[in-house]
Amino acid sequence: MKGHESRSTSSCAACKLLKRRCSSNCIFAPYFRSDEPSKFARVHKVFGASNVSKILTEVPVEWREDAVNSLAYEAEARLRDPVYGCIGAIALLQRKMDELQHDLAIARAHLARYTAIPPLLCNDHFSLTTLPDFPIFDGTKSVLNSMEFQQHGSVNVVHQTSFPL
Repeated sequence: MKGHESRSTSSCAACKLLKRRCSSNCIFAPYFRSDEPSKFARVHKVFGASNVSKILTEVPVEWREDAVNSLAYEAEARLRDPVYGCIGAIALLQRKMDELQHDLAIARAHLARYTAIPPLLCNDHFSLTTLPDFPIFDGTKSVLNSMEFQQHGSVNVVHQTSFPL
């Protein structure tokens, strides 16, 4: 019973709430200290004192503190979300993790795309004279009838053939 207060001075939170005398062999005393009355109140409201007592007697002594902490967490979650309890919190975290994994995959795809840009466009000595001339729509009445693709270094160049209307 490390870190627990002396038993001779006061009743545990469970015995105070249940309005009974706290005995020296009280099963609740090591886990529901008198300075934490709301912890037992939440656990009692969700599970009931009798059920908590049964659980604690069935759990090995070395695991009881973990069991009480789990019961307290589940009771808190169940009071916040009566339908789903801690499963709702787990589902929310799972959805958030899925969203973050999706965002990470998108970021990795963008990174892969940017690292795959040809050296001609990523060069520090970039100048506009190294780029081929691309067709520009000048507002005249012409229809793009055919396109020819031609390889120019590592950049595809599109030549436009247009015919008047």
